[in-house]
Amino acid sequence: MSDSDDEDTAASARRASHIRSFVLRQGRVSDAQRRFHEEGMPRWGIAYRPAALDLDAVFARSAPRILEIGCGMGETTATIAAAHPQNDYLGIEVHTPGVGSLLKEITTRELSNLRLIQHDAVEVVRDMIAPGSLAGIHIFFPDPWPKKRQQKRRLIQPEFVSLLATRLAPEGYLHCATDWQEYAVQMLEVLSNETLLVNMASGFTPRPPYRPQTKFESRGLKLGHGVWDVVFRRRPASC
Repeated sequence: MSDSDDEDTAASARRASHIRSFVLRQGRVSDAQRRFHEEGMPRWGIAYRPAALDLDAVFARSAPRILEIGCGMGETTATIAAAHPQNDYLGIEVHTPGVGSLLKEITTRELSNLRLIQHDAVEVVRDMIAPGSLAGIHIFFPDPWPKKRQQKRRLIQPEFVSLLATRLAPEGYLHCATDWQEYAVQMLEVLSNETLLVNMASGFTPRPPYRPQTKFESRGLKLGHGVWDVVFRRRPASC
């Protein structure tokens, strides 16, 4: 068996070790999204490989690093990166239309502090993010998988939260948000049970000012729908 065969076998084993929180669907990719994807990934994208990233080399500087899991169509990710040029942002998104849209935002806003990986978030965090290297992690409106038989696919699970906590530097934060109350309760419970993390509030927290309110969220709030944010921090090293 060749070395490449060994690598393929190992990669398959890693993929089989967790339930994916997404399903890749054959959604429509616009001509603009396809063009920005093709032109932008070589410049702003990072290919998945099972080796820790040198983030100082990726961004050509040393700065606080924020990971965003599930960038959607990219508007929120780009807005946050544009508003905080002192930070570097690494986005993870699997769906090509969203990746293309975010690459358009990076290009048109001329964002030098944002990079993107198109791959499964669990594998990226596990294989590419060094322990203690992140100042923050954003997980905004992940798929709620509302049906009971689907909930095993939810991203916020004890094992993954434990992994995320190890990637945070001491005092680094993990911020999750959802518009599904039942999922919000699960998020709060799972994060509260992680011994490396401590809640920054007595329960849920008001939306921090750095998280923009999306148009979809604004419409929902006007209709009386709820949105719940939870923000936890990694305990200091002495704890």
